[in-house]
This record gives sequence, structure tokens and C-alpha cells, in this order.
Amino acid sequence: MTATPPVYALPAGATLRPLVLPERADAGPTPLIREYAEVRNRSILESTGRDDDSLSAESLLPMLYSTPDRTRRQWYVESEGRIVGCCALDILQDDGGRTAFIIVALLKEAQDRGIGRAAYEQLETAARAAGVRKLVHFAEHHDDGSGLDTVPSPTGFGSVPADRAARFLTRNGYSLETVERASRYLWTDDSVARLEAQAAEAADHASAYRIVQWMLPTPAEYVDGYAWMKSRMSTDVPEGELGLPEETWDAARVAQQDERTAARGYHQFVTAAQHIETGELSAFNELAIGPDAAGVTHQYDTLVLAHHRGHRLGMLVKTAGLLAWRERYPDSPRVITYNSEQNRPMLSINEDIGFTAFAHEGAWKKELR
Repeated sequence: MTATPPVYALPAGATLRPLVLPERADAGPTPLIREYAEVRNRSILESTGRDDDSLSAESLLPMLYSTPDRTRRQWYVESEGRIVGCCALDILQDDGGRTAFIIVALLKEAQDRGIGRAAYEQLETAARAAGVRKLVHFAEHHDDGSGLDTVPSPTGFGSVPADRAARFLTRNGYSLETVERASRYLWTDDSVARLEAQAAEAADHASAYRIVQWMLPTPAEYVDGYAWMKSRMSTDVPEGELGLPEETWDAARVAQQDERTAARGYHQFVTAAQHIETGELSAFNELAIGPDAAGVTHQYDTLVLAHHRGHRLGMLVKTAGLLAWRERYPDSPRVITYNSEQNRPMLSINEDIGFTAFAHEGAWKKELR
């Protein structure tokens, strides 16, 4: 007999309820999942003014299930019979479950009533019970033009305005550890010609390398090299003192990622630089798009392995990827990406290509006692 999930009382008559998932992701979203997805999208739009990260219930559902590397738990905030907030713990297993991402997102109508703080307390209690010792929270911050103070990154790179989110997190024991820059690239009439020139110049400096590209699923001949590069994303990208665990990637984890991407209805394209003499994959870039071929493109991970740097491989894989992507998805109007403000080499490449900053995101940490 299955135990009834606990329901927690929150201020103002609200309740925090576990989100019950269908037994199988391919069973399709239930009405509850559809409402949860709708509220998630509304909360993102209200807090950022953009819908770039909106997901249909069909695309969201596969992301809610646990995998060997992550234990995922979700709750929703209910008030007067409606969902008004979405909450989640994403517990990382690469360090034995000691680190978790936390999300509490409320619609504006439910804010300033103590609901958010109480929901955070319940999720922190659940995290402690699961053995989590560190919570990480990413929040986009906005200057409303009223002369807000700023919260500087302890890395010395970037800051965020002391907006509502920053004040709330600070009051509740979170410390800002690093700042991420959100950038966008808008396709114009001269984009292709400019990218072709930049790609040719980069190739002149990278004559010992060739470009290889694939749509997921990852071809067998590239799985091991791709897995190794993915693992280095967790060690070689600057993150201040955030202290995220080193990730272990192998063929099984790559296959798992590929399957989840397909289950979401997403299409992902990988561009890699391969060292001709050794056959080693040395750098890579990822581009992805949802079911709508005219939607926004997401640029995910980009990395050059440390011992292959100095050959303009970052510029090479980014420009080659964008050129090939444009041929496949000509109706996608823009590309968005996130980079640490510490990562000046990658930011310089983005700026040279034509990416411009449009938002900043704080990475906040709380050590649990």
C-alpha cells in the first residue's frame, strides 16, 4: 500500500503538496502536470519578462523524473484550489547527494504573504533529511531603475542589483558566490558572411584539427571523447567558491542525456574539434531547440580542453556550429547562452561573434547545518 504524500500548511491558507508524477513519462502529462507547467512558465515570464525558457507540459514532464546522477523531487503551492507556485529539489549524486539545486517560484499574486519563506523552510527540511549539506539557488536579477545597491560577486567579476530576490536570499542565509551573464545573438542579413570569415580565420590557427558534427543521439565513435569533455565542464569552468561536484560521465550517461533530450521533443547539435594526429576530441559546442523550429535556440555547453587551448578552437566550434545550425533551423531568430563573468576567454569569443548581454543571474549558496 502506497503511503499518502505529506501536505504542509503554509501561511495565508496555502499548502505545499508533493507533485505526483505519472508512473511513466511516456504516459503523457496529467491535468496536474499541465497546470504545474503553466504556472512554471507564468512565474518565469513574471520574473524575467521573457518566455525563452518556457516549456510545454510534454517537454517538461521527462525532466521531472530522477536519473542515476540526479534525484529530483517537486512540490506545488496551492491556494484556493489553484497552483500558485512551483518548488523543486534537484539532488546531485556525483558527490553522494550532498549538494542540491533548490527552486521556489511563486506567482506575483502569492508573494509578500510569507508563503515563499515557509516553502523554503520545508524544502530545506526535506534536503537535510535526504543528507544534503549544501543548497545552490540560481536567480535572475533586475535593476528597476530606482538606484538599488548592488551585491558584488566575491570573485571580483560582476555584481547583481540588490533586488527583491537578492534581499530575500540574503535574509534567508544564502550568499552570492558568482555571477552568470545571459547573452543573446540575433540573426541579421550579414550574420552568415561574418561567421564564415571568423570561422576561416579560426581554422587558419587550428590547422591540426578538423571539425566533426552530429545531431543526437551521439555516434558510437564519439561517445567516449564527448563524455570526457562533458566531465571537464564540471572542473574547468570557473565558478568561484560555489563548489559544485565533479561529474563523472561515461557512455551510459551520454545515452541517458540523449534519451531525455529526445523525450522532451528537443533537437541537439554538437560541433567538436578533433585533433587530426591523435583523433582526440578537443573542444565542443552544443546547440539545441525545442519542438518549434521557429523558437529560440539554446547554446548549452562550450569547452576547450586545457591542453588544447591557444588554437582558437572556442571560436572555431562556435562559428562552425552556428553556420551549420542556420542551415538546419533558418527560422530560429536568436540564440541565448549563459557564461560565468569570470570566464573572460569565452565571453570575449561571444562578444566577437556578436552576442550581447541582456540579463545577469546570481549563483547563491547556503550551507546547511
